Amino acid sequence: MADSSDQAFGRREFVQGAASAALLASASGTVIAAASGKNSDKALVLAKIPSMHAENLRRLQEWIALPSIAAENLNYPAGAEHMAELARQAGFTGVRLVPTSGKPGVYGKLDAGARTTLAVYFMYDVKQFVPSEWTSPPLAAALVQKEGLGTVCMGRGAVNQKGPQNSFLGALAAFKAAGKKLPVNLVLVSEGEEEIASPHFGEIVADPEVFAQLKGCAGVMLPSADQERDGSLEVTMGAKGVVELELVSSGEKWGRGPRKDVHSSLEAQVDSPSWHLIQALNTLVDKDGHTPVVEGFFEHAKPLSPAQLQMVESYAATVPEKVVKESLGVDKWVHDLSWRDSLVRLYSQPTINIEGLVGGYTGPGGKTVLPHRAVAKIDMRLVPDMTAADTLAKLKAHLAKHGFGDIEVNMSGGYDPTQTDPDSAFMKAILATYRKLGSNPQVLPRSPGSWPGYRFTNAPLSLPAGGFGLGHGTGAHAPDEYYLIDSTNPKVQGLDGAVGSFVECLYALA
Repeated sequence: MADSSDQAFGRREFVQGAASAALLASASGTVIAAASGKNSDKALVLAKIPSMHAENLRRLQEWIALPSIAAENLNYPAGAEHMAELARQAGFTGVRLVPTSGKPGVYGKLDAGARTTLAVYFMYDVKQFVPSEWTSPPLAAALVQKEGLGTVCMGRGAVNQKGPQNSFLGALAAFKAAGKKLPVNLVLVSEGEEEIASPHFGEIVADPEVFAQLKGCAGVMLPSADQERDGSLEVTMGAKGVVELELVSSGEKWGRGPRKDVHSSLEAQVDSPSWHLIQALNTLVDKDGHTPVVEGFFEHAKPLSPAQLQMVESYAATVPEKVVKESLGVDKWVHDLSWRDSLVRLYSQPTINIEGLVGGYTGPGGKTVLPHRAVAKIDMRLVPDMTAADTLAKLKAHLAKHGFGDIEVNMSGGYDPTQTDPDSAFMKAILATYRKLGSNPQVLPRSPGSWPGYRFTNAPLSLPAGGFGLGHGTGAHAPDEYYLIDSTNPKVQGLDGAVGSFVECLYALA
């Protein structure tokens, strides 16, 4: 059930009044501690966080209420302008919208006069949603009770990525409230098309002013909520790349089948573009319905190194298989693989996935038509050293070779994999911060998901990049997405603990 605002405020008042000096102390470690000398500024900043809880929550709820959805062309440029205003309020200067061939980016700089400069990657867009699938309206950002966790803020974008990003902004607000300078300079780079695979993010990074500032950065942080329900967390040293596209079969392009929907009785004498598409899809994977067989698909797929394989085996030995299966709602892994072998595939293998199939009539009851057009929405996940351009070219060549050259291949977005050295000073500082705060993270070769980090980690910038952030949330791209606000689990940080973790990390990165 949704929490009433009075109840929620009552709990916050109690926390602020009774525990302002030790709010972030928990079983995961004491974040606020008595400090002296060079740590005194940090203690003063951390001490401001409890009194800013309501403000930080309000900022998140207002942000969730304004969804920017690139696939639907919703709230542009309003979403970018809101992101720019959030940046200004946080202390960034020179904030401006960065024009692209698609949706605008947002850039700003915060010069604290420090020796080290850090880049921060934000996305202000969110995934689509179907309100009827949610137990709470997806734009209401309601406070909801979750058993075993506490109070969460439920809404589209709550954890992906507005919740963690808002907590980072809360950390900057705490510095301002304490009257203290940040220990690092910051460069903000934000985009509004991440959820359609960042088709124009390269234009933002290549902007002369943005690129010049990025060149001087020590690394790029992606604000995250890395804790699971039990307090454990993972740190990934990269992410798979992705190609998102549509395969379109139509009577018009094929030269067979109808050029408009016709009566289904004519299937006896007229070819079906829908079956044509299905036959094309069947050529993309082996008979197991899983393994890609596009010619040359694995040509540049680099296997896991011994060190990366050890990361996966350590994870397999530590994380219970049963818990993961229950969370995913699955009973078996592909090919009936063992837990360890399924994880090796997860982190090492490229994939071809059908996101959706659309064709003809899909409403209530039946409608006896032979559709003239059918569409498959596809994503391909890539591992180093694959590239989006090469993989797309191989898919097109494969279709043509197998007699499906008429099928339209419309790439909507995509980018290459990203990889960061775990021994870089940037990643060492992130890992050290987690350990200081009482968490022993599982280190993994890469995320099975994707973000356009290769724009930073590849030449010509060649910067280390990775996620950071205590806190918890789940439901990205799904109904009932949420971000934890007030935690009842001492092992998992709520909003204030997440804000505090970013303060700690900024000092560590300095």
